[in-house]
Amino acid sequence: MDDSVKAVMEDCTRASDEERMSFPEVVGRMMAASVESYHTDMLRAERTFYMPDGESYVVPTHRAAATPARDFVPAGVEAAIRATQSGRIGYRDFCEDILRAGCVGYIVSFPGRRAVYFGRTGDFHVEQFPPAP
Repeated sequence: MDDSVKAVMEDCTRASDEERMSFPEVVGRMMAASVESYHTDMLRAERTFYMPDGESYVVPTHRAAATPARDFVPAGVEAAIRATQSGRIGYRDFCEDILRAGCVGYIVSFPGRRAVYFGRTGDFHVEQFPPAP
């Protein structure tokens, strides 16, 4: 994997954690770098990026303070998504909110244009990317 692609992955992760870059901006940069998908593990505080050829790269993320709820509450995850999309909360609050809703990780697929949020028991919520402006 090219070092410039790794740099994009690292920069996007830091910028999200520091709330300097929105999700649509991350999507644009990842797609421009030919990243296929990523998995954010909320329990391990790391993000694994995947390339179309199967290569992967792991980047540490901030560790959220909240403990994930035992039960997955899709409505709570969806509420956090809507709050961050509308700008009412930043990425760090989003992470805290989805953990409290029982989300332990999520996968973002660029070709599928969706994010899949999941809980401890495999329950999940699928969120399609908003249409491009």
